[in-house]
Amino acid sequence: MFRVNKYMHSYLEFEKPVADIEGKIQELRAIAAEDGEAVNVDGEIERLNTKSAQTLQDLYSKLTPWQKTLVARHPDRPHAVDYVAGLVEDFTPLAGDRKFAEDHALIAGIGRFRGQSVAILAQEKGHDTETRLKHNFGMVRPEGYRKAVRIMELAERFGIPLLSFVDTSGAYPGRGAEERGQSEAIARSTDIGLGLGVPSVAVVIGEGGSGGAIAIATANKVLMMEHAIYSVISPEGAASILWRDSAKAQDAATALKITAQDLKQLGVIDDIIVEPVGGAHRAREIVIDTAGKSIEAALEELSGLEPEEIRKQRREKFVAIGRTLS
Repeated sequence: MFRVNKYMHSYLEFEKPVADIEGKIQELRAIAAEDGEAVNVDGEIERLNTKSAQTLQDLYSKLTPWQKTLVARHPDRPHAVDYVAGLVEDFTPLAGDRKFAEDHALIAGIGRFRGQSVAILAQEKGHDTETRLKHNFGMVRPEGYRKAVRIMELAERFGIPLLSFVDTSGAYPGRGAEERGQSEAIARSTDIGLGLGVPSVAVVIGEGGSGGAIAIATANKVLMMEHAIYSVISPEGAASILWRDSAKAQDAATALKITAQDLKQLGVIDDIIVEPVGGAHRAREIVIDTAGKSIEAALEELSGLEPEEIRKQRREKFVAIGRTLS
């Protein structure tokens, strides 16, 4: 899946042409650094930089659904913790579901967004081996969804908006999770989210997988990063069920209509947050700032509405999805 250029960061397989060009650029810079003024490579470097940018532009202008899936899973993409750190001031994490345990796959708490108090739910995958294990690769257990319910109820009690950052391949499917009522926890989280009388905005920042995502994404406004994916099941899971062959994941990705562009057309999401050419991992600060502006605009649109109006808007939004897809 990944190709590592010895001079640069990880590249996806379809980005090989860009990796090769940027490798040549770094080689020329290394030669210039060794030989000093003896070799002038500025002109060639400028030409290669232009070629690299154009090649990247061409690749990302025609990504397939499977390629978007790979971009959505890129390990260098901004994670939920990055969005929370970049957008939320005075964030105070709240731990535990008050029933069983703390679930680190779901970060939750209270903070301030653009000067306004907000409640936060954020699925975190982790960025290296240690943090991925700690956060269970973003796969939330029942106690995580019960913690989500706790935070939603706090938001309702104090009359503050709810912001959700969605990034999970799906809820944790382990035996212990099933024994502790995974399906009930997901259903209750979804139900509470649908009935909130405060504005809610969800942003799919990477993967939005199945009920694991919808449990915190039943929002008045559902935003989606340009190269994120959102689906009832992963492409690999769908391929295994439909064709009994996970190798057909690329076909499944196309059939599932998992891209932001498809889902906007179908009315499943409300808006697409544009990413820089090459994906969010190439300009993390810019992406986070852009997401913040989109969230602010969404909250502004919902401001001033009475609780019953907020519930009605959300209810009609999700009912309309059923009519569109039927």
